[in-house]
Amino acid sequence: MEKDFDNTEEKEKSKKKTITGIIVFTVILITILAIAAIGIVKNKKSSQGFKGGFGAGFGSASVTSVRTQVAKKSTLTDFVKTNGEVETQTSIEVFPAIGGTVVEMNVSLGSPVKKGDVIAYVDPSEAGAYYVKSPVVAPIDGSIISSPVKKGQKVSVSTVITKIGDIDNLQISAKIPERYVADLQIGQTAEITLKAYPDTVFLARITRISPVVDATTRTKEIILNFDKKDSRINSGMFASVKLYTNKYEGEVIIPQDALVNNNDLYYLFVVNEDGQTVSKRQVELGKNIDGYYQILSGVEEGETVVVAGTLTLADGSRIKDISKQENTKQE
Repeated sequence: MEKDFDNTEEKEKSKKKTITGIIVFTVILITILAIAAIGIVKNKKSSQGFKGGFGAGFGSASVTSVRTQVAKKSTLTDFVKTNGEVETQTSIEVFPAIGGTVVEMNVSLGSPVKKGDVIAYVDPSEAGAYYVKSPVVAPIDGSIISSPVKKGQKVSVSTVITKIGDIDNLQISAKIPERYVADLQIGQTAEITLKAYPDTVFLARITRISPVVDATTRTKEIILNFDKKDSRINSGMFASVKLYTNKYEGEVIIPQDALVNNNDLYYLFVVNEDGQTVSKRQVELGKNIDGYYQILSGVEEGETVVVAGTLTLADGSRIKDISKQENTKQE
């Protein structure tokens, strides 16, 4: 009986070992199959090329999303920014002919006057003596743009009674730094903005240029006249002036963000005829104005140039031009 019991126990142990072996074998087999499946998927993706978002991809078949534009010849116009003041084209200060007390003021700020109109009367009388009132007369047509004197005030022949100006014809006086003096010409156009109307651009042109440079400020004064009369423009307003000077024509113009700098050499990526790959071209630069460069050589007019998405590109890279899709959506 004891022997039979021992045989039974050995059989149970053998059975457990067999089951354990089967489980281990099954786990190993499943692991091997899983690894093989992953390998197949990776090989398939590698052969097809990974397609992802902007600049995604691995290997020679990766595709980079870019924006492009057609290279065109255009004109770059240089400019100078400065400040100025709106003032009347014609103005004059009015003085009394004799000293005394202002006994009448016939005008106020903004009043229109004609040449010969009596602006005020000055009484030169003193204690113990009486004199006829002396009239102060307007020497020109215009409007009162300054009236510092009040009735009852004592004045002398050097006291400004009023200032008369032609508010219908305004101009801008501005100072130009000496380094830009050689670029100044009569007739050059300017864009004028005023603090009261920051979103409105008023056009003006140079009508006069000072013959001298101010030795203190190292600037030259220019006078600009507005192209059109506008009731919103008032004498005394502060003006921001953008004066256009030299023009540079006849070359392809490209945004400076499209350029790639490598060891002080500049390159552009040009889309090949297949529309799917790019070539890296070294270019020669010309004038740089307000974020745009002249391209003197390396790219011809009519070629398509990458202007955004250049960071991951190399010669021969595959691209997807998303600018065409964006233009379609906008339309």
